[in-house]
Amino acid sequence: MLIGEGVISKGVMGDVIFVYRILPKGPESLEGLKARLQELKPIRLEEEPIGFGLSAIKMTIMVPDEGGKQEELENRMRKIEELESFEVETFTRAM
Repeated sequence: MLIGEGVISKGVMGDVIFVYRILPKGPESLEGLKARLQELKPIRLEEEPIGFGLSAIKMTIMVPDEGGKQEELENRMRKIEELESFEVETFTRAM
């Protein structure tokens, strides 16, 4: 079983899997950011070193393909104090 409560095999047609690249405000914010992202129930969180002691986080998460669900998720992410920025790296339909 993967990290989080959303498991890819439970996806039904109409779910979308997003991979976000997320930057913390600084190295000291990384652990707090990971803890806050876990509250979103991702499938997976991975650290990706980017240099100068800073790491990005790749978050894989499944979202229903319904109007406003991605926006709702991203609005919740914007409220995380330790988060500097994020971008969608890739997305695909769950099978």
